[in-house]
Amino acid sequence: MDYQSRARLLGLPLIHIATGEQVDGGYRRGIAKGWIAVGDVAVGVLFGAGGLATGAVCVGGIAAGGLALGGLAMGLAAVGGLAFGLLAVGGAALGGSGALGGLAIAGEFARGGVALAFHANDLSADEYFNGHPFFRSATLLVQYSMALVALAFVIARLARRSR
Repeated sequence: MDYQSRARLLGLPLIHIATGEQVDGGYRRGIAKGWIAVGDVAVGVLFGAGGLATGAVCVGGIAAGGLALGGLAMGLAAVGGLAFGLLAVGGAALGGSGALGGLAIAGEFARGGVALAFHANDLSADEYFNGHPFFRSATLLVQYSMALVALAFVIARLARRSR
């Protein structure tokens, strides 16, 4: 499937959705490029979602952008299994300013099972993480991540049935 909205801005479609397909016995990835992009590979200006995704906000197996959520997340603010960013939350989180996770490494504040930072697992770190809107929101996101995955599967099933 390849859908592009008629509306365009600066030469890019407002919405581009591209799913992969079988071609001559092989798989051709769906590459989506637009302001909002969804595909196997998604290059979105505002939002991207896919196996490999980029954008101001992006969600994917590998996600790189402003706010990145994914298995491997890289961004100004990142949430993922392995997260790199100025602010990072994940199983292994490496943050410039703050990191929260099983392994948390940051320049200033870290909280986790193994935490390395100027303020690691101390009262200053607790105050920082409890008072920071990103870390409060990311903690909720991580707590409800299984429900979000289940919701994604339900949506995918409904989309498949509607074809």
